[in-house]
Amino acid sequence: RGKALQPLFKMSYSCSKVEDPRPGYPYKGGNFCAFLPDNKEGLKIAQLLKKAFECGLTFQIKSCNGEERVTWGLIPHKTSWDGGKARNGYPDAQYLHEVSTVL
Repeated sequence: RGKALQPLFKMSYSCSKVEDPRPGYPYKGGNFCAFLPDNKEGLKIAQLLKKAFECGLTFQIKSCNGEERVTWGLIPHKTSWDGGKARNGYPDAQYLHEVSTVL
């Protein structure tokens, strides 16, 4: 597969904000990992994803079974090297173009 970039996001417990589903309630964090190819286009997307993260666009808080938790937001991420598009993995020939358009 060659070298791969693996951004890792760690989200802790915290309290939700006004725009979240239940403002002021605590939410559950987690570890999130995404994969990008280690090439010029992958590095460009990594920089854009970093900006999106800094702007608060990467994650959202959702209510699930009475519990608030952090989930991926609307920006698509590849969370596996296999499984294809249907499982958020590779191969997916259009992914870098699609995520670039979203970003």
